[in-house]
Amino acid sequence: MVENSVPRTKRKRGLVIQWFQPQDTPRERKLINKLDLLIVPYAFLAYWVKYMDQSNLNNAYVAGLKEDLGFQGNELVQLQTMYIIGAVLGQIPFMFLFTYVPMHWVIPFLDVAWGIFTLLQYRVTGFAELAAYRFLVGWFEAAFFPAMHYIFGAWYRSDEIARRGGVFYLGLTLGTLTAGLIQAGASERLEGVKGLAGWRWMYIICALITIPIGVIGYFVLPGTPDRPNRLLLSEEDVAVAKERLQRDGHVTEGKFSWKGLAKIAKTWHFWGLILFDIFFWNGSISTSTGGYLLWIKSLGRFSKAKVNELGTISPALGMFYTVAICFASDLVLGPAWAITVAHVWNIIGLIIQVIWEVPEGALWFSFMTTYSAVAMSSVLYGWVNSQLKAAPAERAFTLVLINTVAQSTTAWTPLLVFKTVEGPRFTKGYSFVLANAVCLIGMAHVLRIYLAKKE
Repeated sequence: MVENSVPRTKRKRGLVIQWFQPQDTPRERKLINKLDLLIVPYAFLAYWVKYMDQSNLNNAYVAGLKEDLGFQGNELVQLQTMYIIGAVLGQIPFMFLFTYVPMHWVIPFLDVAWGIFTLLQYRVTGFAELAAYRFLVGWFEAAFFPAMHYIFGAWYRSDEIARRGGVFYLGLTLGTLTAGLIQAGASERLEGVKGLAGWRWMYIICALITIPIGVIGYFVLPGTPDRPNRLLLSEEDVAVAKERLQRDGHVTEGKFSWKGLAKIAKTWHFWGLILFDIFFWNGSISTSTGGYLLWIKSLGRFSKAKVNELGTISPALGMFYTVAICFASDLVLGPAWAITVAHVWNIIGLIIQVIWEVPEGALWFSFMTTYSAVAMSSVLYGWVNSQLKAAPAERAFTLVLINTVAQSTTAWTPLLVFKTVEGPRFTKGYSFVLANAVCLIGMAHVLRIYLAKKE
């Protein structure tokens, strides 16, 4: 196993912005361009609506949902937990299905289903109903992230994944940003239209964006080399893809088996990756707990629309962080150091949030660093892809399982450290996230050293 398939000599030369490698033939470059146009834009759009539909709860909460539904306690964090429970349980079947069912069937179906349950949230009348919808949105969103990384790993070499994953991951920050803008517009222009509050209109608008993108997925996703979408790819395309991957040590076929599961469960690095991912998920939960929006609202000088508009600044900066970190990982730093850079910046903001009693400008700055925490997600999962390129079934299982186990921890940790009634000053929460960010950096270098010795 190696840290990354890019030769180290290339990293020593400094930053060289390139989309192809010198060894790629003209025919391979044509195929890569085709795959990029099919996979990357759809992945970006679908992840955009995923995070728009996930984060819109926080925007609705500060835009009137809390008052309209009579919430008084920790309902916000409990609803966030219901989403996580759905997302965790929904991933489990896909450890087995990724290598059996064509991915260009699975992903569009899930996209449309989560769009339907996003829509139904506009009609909620109480906590229990909203909790059920949040669970189902989480269930149908569950497999999307590991599924897209499975597709990336099925078509691209190790040195090609992170920057394409980075473009894909821009959807997270853009989705969060868009949800804020939609809610701001709905609060300002649609409040009371057809007898509906502005936050209810937001769910309708989000669903009208989500469902068509899900339908489009069937026509644009190329599947995987062993189960390609024949509407899009010729036999020659698939043959060229398999040949270029096999030269790099990739295996393009293989099904899940219990024997393979037992084999990978006996390896040290498998458990190390689970721990690594746990630190990542808990070192970035402050992006989803609503602390930034609750703090802006607590200042008491902004309208509902303005609160949501200001809430888009942090995820907008996250788009820059994501591009910078993912390209730097592929072209200059490698995974471990790219993760380090991202989370050092995150740690600076978290230290300010733990102290809290600082000038208001310092708190604004601290919240501007928040999305650096998730900027390295595609670096981490691209690293996992590259380590398991020789075993598709093990790769599918590992991608899903580490994501499932790590995300499951965030179903209960916010209930302990990000209680809504303690907001916006979540001292326990920000301290917890800070500790995980430090551990994440340490684990990245433990893994880097281990893999270097294996090489």
